[in-house]
Amino acid sequence: MGKKGLRMSDTAYLDQAANWSKDLTRMKSRGPGDIENAMRQIEREYGIEYGFLWSLRYRRDRLRIISVSVYETIRAAYRAECERQLRKLENDLARTEKIAGADSSSVRAAKALLGKD
Repeated sequence: MGKKGLRMSDTAYLDQAANWSKDLTRMKSRGPGDIENAMRQIEREYGIEYGFLWSLRYRRDRLRIISVSVYETIRAAYRAECERQLRKLENDLARTEKIAGADSSSVRAAKALLGKD
């Protein structure tokens, strides 16, 4: 049986995928009212179907199974987006440090958050 044929019925997998999906949507959203656009962008960038993202968000209680391939795609997209956000934060930190100086409380707090004390 191929990878697409494997299915998990454990609700923990669906719950985790729903959480990743919501976080991905939040990270891609430009503000209130931009959820649909964010989900479309996730579909374009990561290949996760808009309809499935929508179902995870609004019809989670009706979903019973998730394929391994979809679960892994959502997990990989979530990790990639987290890494992108971390790079963005590091870039912002470097720019802020140039402007405010290394002794700025904002710079010190951001470095502590990133573990760069």
